[in-house]
Amino acid sequence: MTATAILDIKQRLSKLSDADRCMVSAYLLRLKHESPAGRREAMRTMREMDAGKKVRLKNLAKQLGHA
Repeated sequence: MTATAILDIKQRLSKLSDADRCMVSAYLLRLKHESPAGRREAMRTMREMDAGKKVRLKNLAKQLGHA
């Protein structure tokens, strides 16, 4: 996709209402999750979590500087 096309899309999205932007975002997220690449990414993340790469809530709070 060209830079001009991306700029055009961004300009059109900025003119949408918040509700419409939310709907577009949800639609794009659904497309991502339905694609083979999106499924592979989700499976990779789940495997990492099953392997123990999890973050406890209190550790996340520390990382974000909320503790």
